[in-house]
Amino acid sequence: MELIVSNSNVRSACKRVEQNDGAAGIDGMRAGGLRPYLHDHWAELKQSLLSGTYKPSPVRRHEIPKPGGGVRLLGIPTALDRFIQQAVLQVLTPLFEPRFSEHSYGFRPGKSARQAVEAARGYIEEGYGFVVDMDLSKLFDRVNHDIVMAKVARVVQDKRVLKLIRAFLKAGVMENGVCVRSEEGTPQGGPLSPLLANIMLNDLDWELERRGHRLARYADDCNIYAKSRRAGERVMASVRRFVESKLKLKVNEEKSAVDRPARRKFLGFSFIGGSNPRVRIANKTRERFEERIRKITNPAAMGGAWQAAFASSTPTCEVGWDTSGSRGPRACIRRWTNGCDACGCAYSNSGRSPRRCDETSSLWAFPRSGRERSAGRARDTGGSRTRRR
Repeated sequence: MELIVSNSNVRSACKRVEQNDGAAGIDGMRAGGLRPYLHDHWAELKQSLLSGTYKPSPVRRHEIPKPGGGVRLLGIPTALDRFIQQAVLQVLTPLFEPRFSEHSYGFRPGKSARQAVEAARGYIEEGYGFVVDMDLSKLFDRVNHDIVMAKVARVVQDKRVLKLIRAFLKAGVMENGVCVRSEEGTPQGGPLSPLLANIMLNDLDWELERRGHRLARYADDCNIYAKSRRAGERVMASVRRFVESKLKLKVNEEKSAVDRPARRKFLGFSFIGGSNPRVRIANKTRERFEERIRKITNPAAMGGAWQAAFASSTPTCEVGWDTSGSRGPRACIRRWTNGCDACGCAYSNSGRSPRRCDETSSLWAFPRSGRERSAGRARDTGGSRTRRR
């Protein structure tokens, strides 16, 4: 606990929470008000942590729609609780990281979804042509408190830290002004929840490695690769028994299956090709992206405030506006590596000649005339348009 409340650790935790910002908890305080609060109350807060008497506030319930239907339940802690969770996370991460499997890619320093997809592509290239696509149902909502705390206690010996983590798990959820007690789950929305989820599933990773399976797991999305459908079905049955009996979790039967990798989706991507597989964007992911673009670039839906509506729903680093034409503003989706001075976005070129959005656009949200398209191609290639006689 002394490491958690050390000056260097709490300064780093406060800075990280301020950078992430995030929604307010039940007390309404945003991350911007955290530093002034700590300036006035840090001495008593530090003493309550060292004595083991700190009591977290209930989280605020928030629902967001899932792409495939249904809702994902988030639990938004107060800014103060996020700060304390972040301080705990920064101390516990170096303790648990060496104990995690190399095939776990979610919410870990130095790991990414891109690495998970690339590992899956490598297994397919090795000849593992079937995937056991296993989705754990409501992982964050069904984590057994006693099981996860027992796994934490294998590494953490300080009883004050264990008591604090359990207090966060038991803090409850505020719904419609009523605090509902939490009997299971770790609220999805706090900094500590991803680490606890990885701790919970670490035994599954090592069990699959012990059996010699090829796997890639990102949080609750776990793909195991086999050379035949029959072998994949045997793996699915045995892993389901392990998950339900040892970890007390449930496998989502609707989203889990044994199939060819080209027919399944992993972290928004899929694969094409046999012996030389290539990564592609999954069909559902592309459809959701196209639908989002149609909604945010629909002039009838946005009315007169086109640019304001676009800026509020799309990151400015990806979207630019070409205002130089006589037909009014037109939206374009830019490439990550190119700058754009015409739209005034955060990724403008510095020290180089200004470039208009349509010079670097990969997708036009509004159609251009034939003359404009020809002029754009001439600028891209450095040539000029020659009229046919």
